[in-house]
Amino acid sequence: MDDATPTDLLADLLARLRAAREAAAADPFGDPVLLVALDLSRALDEGRVTIGALAGLIARMAREAAQDRAGRLATYLGMGDDAAALAAVAARLVRPDPEDSPVPYAAFREAVERTRFAAVFTAHPTFSMPLATGTALAEAACGAALPEGLSHRPAPVTLEEEFAQAGAAIARGRDALDALSAALFEAARVVWGERALQLRPRPVILTTWVGYDTDGRTDIGWNDTLRLRLRMKRLQLARLADRLEPLGACAAPLVARAREAEEAVAAQEAAAPVKPDAQTTRAFALAMIGRREAAMTTPDPLLALFPAAIEAAPDAATRMALAVQRAGLAAHGLALAHTHVRLNAAQVHNALRQRLGIAASPEDRAARRGLLTQINAALAEVEAVPFDFGALLGEQASAVRLVMTCAQVIKHVDGSQPIRFLIAETETGYTLLAALWLAKRFGIADRVEISPLFETADALERGERVLEEALRSPHFRDYLRQHGRLCLQFGYSDSGRYVGQLAASYLAERLKIRLAEQMRRHGLEGIELVLFDTHGESIGRGGHPDSLADRFAYLSPPAARAALAAANLPLREETAFQGGDGYLLFGTERLALATVARIAEHAFAPPAEAADPIYAEADWGTDFFATIRREMATLVEDPGYAALLGAFGPGLLDKTGSRPAARQSDTGGPARITHPSQLRAIPNNAILHQMGFLANTLHGLGAAAAAHPEAFADLAARSPRFARALAMAKRAAACSDLGVLRAAVDMLDPSPWLDRAGFTKRPGRREALTSVANALERLGLSAATRRMFRRLQADHQALRAAWPDLPVMQDRLVLAHALRLCLAQRLWLLAVSLPEFSPRHGATRDALVARLLQLDVPPVLDLLGEIFPAAPDPSSGLDFGEPTGPREGASYAAEHAAIFGPMGAIFALVRECSAVISHEVGAFG
Repeated sequence: MDDATPTDLLADLLARLRAAREAAAADPFGDPVLLVALDLSRALDEGRVTIGALAGLIARMAREAAQDRAGRLATYLGMGDDAAALAAVAARLVRPDPEDSPVPYAAFREAVERTRFAAVFTAHPTFSMPLATGTALAEAACGAALPEGLSHRPAPVTLEEEFAQAGAAIARGRDALDALSAALFEAARVVWGERALQLRPRPVILTTWVGYDTDGRTDIGWNDTLRLRLRMKRLQLARLADRLEPLGACAAPLVARAREAEEAVAAQEAAAPVKPDAQTTRAFALAMIGRREAAMTTPDPLLALFPAAIEAAPDAATRMALAVQRAGLAAHGLALAHTHVRLNAAQVHNALRQRLGIAASPEDRAARRGLLTQINAALAEVEAVPFDFGALLGEQASAVRLVMTCAQVIKHVDGSQPIRFLIAETETGYTLLAALWLAKRFGIADRVEISPLFETADALERGERVLEEALRSPHFRDYLRQHGRLCLQFGYSDSGRYVGQLAASYLAERLKIRLAEQMRRHGLEGIELVLFDTHGESIGRGGHPDSLADRFAYLSPPAARAALAAANLPLREETAFQGGDGYLLFGTERLALATVARIAEHAFAPPAEAADPIYAEADWGTDFFATIRREMATLVEDPGYAALLGAFGPGLLDKTGSRPAARQSDTGGPARITHPSQLRAIPNNAILHQMGFLANTLHGLGAAAAAHPEAFADLAARSPRFARALAMAKRAAACSDLGVLRAAVDMLDPSPWLDRAGFTKRPGRREALTSVANALERLGLSAATRRMFRRLQADHQALRAAWPDLPVMQDRLVLAHALRLCLAQRLWLLAVSLPEFSPRHGATRDALVARLLQLDVPPVLDLLGEIFPAAPDPSSGLDFGEPTGPREGASYAAEHAAIFGPMGAIFALVRECSAVISHEVGAFG
């Protein structure tokens, strides 16, 4: 680096990085990432670059990465004249052939009044930006300038804030759905005149589980769920009244009734206890019951007022506006969005063990037949029991408590719409039958839609068998016929991280295709299938990177849709918009309109005509994806993979939700990660982003492609389905670099630190570098991570040999990794300079150094602040009535200035680099 500080540090570093990468192409022993990191570290040592200059550089990189992310978002959504796109969808429904006659009115009605698609807003921990930054990014996607000075690191987010962000995104989504309804009415009026306004279109609906998802969360009580569900009702009523009020006298009765209900619901919401006890719960119960009639428990009183309002409307535009609002109310009931609740299969099993004394474990296959016999006998005899809010307060079993909560929502909040009852980790049909027993026990089997979640490799592989166990029960078949639908949920984050994203998608598609025969075998033709793909906005969570249209086609391939249509099984697709990342797609009115337009185009897309050659080569496809699954499963069990994920990966991540990324140890600090299952899926994926190698999408592809390279190349060129899958790998490759990963692995190896110690001339640096090497030796992660790296390296080199034009990581993203590497190394050098101290708070100096190497910095700095207080002794200078000597060691201001303060500043920049990388990748986790 030049002696003088460069006028444009970013341009200078990028130029040096490019030169190092070009040199490394001819030198197999060169490591451009480490070279740039070391070069920058020397510049810091010599004062040619300051930490302040790096802070400005990282802020600039974050802004540029956010600006590019906004541009990619606009492209991803295919933004254009989306109102015209909705009109085109509606016109095609009325008249599929522009040169032919329109479809019959009844056919059009069936097409638009059956829900075909639901957008589900979840609270996954992907709130990776402050709300103001996310809002600015969404506006930049629509053409606005990105403001200067934005913070890019996430701020702590509470459940209330998650709910507020979800509510705002849902409100914009509802406005876009109004535009869809208006387009459908306009197209229908051209042919059928005012008769068209009798329709209640609902082809697309919105749903949420924010505040209702208790899987893996203990902080959401029944009182929270009811309070937030009441708020969702109040928001719906307020929105309805706000939309109708400008229409004048014809809508006045509707507005008055909606405002009356809104006021009553607000009173009920205010009465919801924060910390329930007998008295506050009793007061809440009385408010729910006493204001029940005014608040309404069904939209029927409002719907009954619409015909008179439409009749009294002064013009066609007003009639249209009334019809649009009626459609939205009928489609969503008394809520801004439909309701999903979620819990874990183990919670259901525990509830039945308590209620029915069923002691056998559902996981015990030898006892499975007897268990199914027992639950079927119980289903034949179960009778509904009454209960009140007092019983809900006293209930200890979480599954029973959730079913009771659902029953109270249906009884006192809104009984017009069913509640989806999602069960995570469903791996046996007994779970579904047990949930049905609970629903029957509390009298709501006709209002809850029980849905298994298949999210592990075993569940996707055995999903057909799980359903078979449930479908053999006459009680479950009768339940499905009563509802007219079977609901299934597919998870991609967990399945993808264990078997690879491409293999997980293949397993899910295969299960969907097999459903057709299974439903026919049990005489369930004509039953609607609701397939909820719980994926996210990153490729590690199953989100296709090319476009929203590709995302839908990837999750719901034309072959699967065609198989279900041929079996006379109507299909409703549902897709997740996960946390802050997902809400971005509804971040402005324009973005929401574009998202709904793409949904409508997909939902009403005609079936694919040409056969995809990947299905003609079924054996080759099975072998290809099985190879990926095998290789990824082997990687997951490699101790070095867990070591890499847990070494300092969690320390690179700010908290983006309410749950910890990993379990905590009893002695403080992060527990040693010995298997990826000890991390949650989204932090697991996010760490791979931050380590610079997206193994959960890429690994295993090399072995699979190398087995038959000619067939790989041929199908990549001819098969749309296969090419769409490979596009996931293409994007993963653009965010991955073996050199970046190698640099991280080298960080954990004592040898390079000792090599540097032998070369350094800087006073005191040799001792510091040697101390880092000794600390890393004690940490003992190097041997395992190097073995694991060689596994990844061999497979990835095989992939690049079979796929020569696979993209490479761009320079700016490589530089972000190199900058952070430099900062982490300097933080480690400060860590080994900690003063000696007597063990206290259960911590020793060596233990704190180890935690700092794992980047567990903030809690360690807090502890060091207690051990080495910066403030002087408050008693200094006071007269205590007797002679005193000099007070030594009363303040550690020097240590704070030289070690602890700089360590905190450097760590903040490490996390700022992580925010840059998240923007470059385009999602969190």
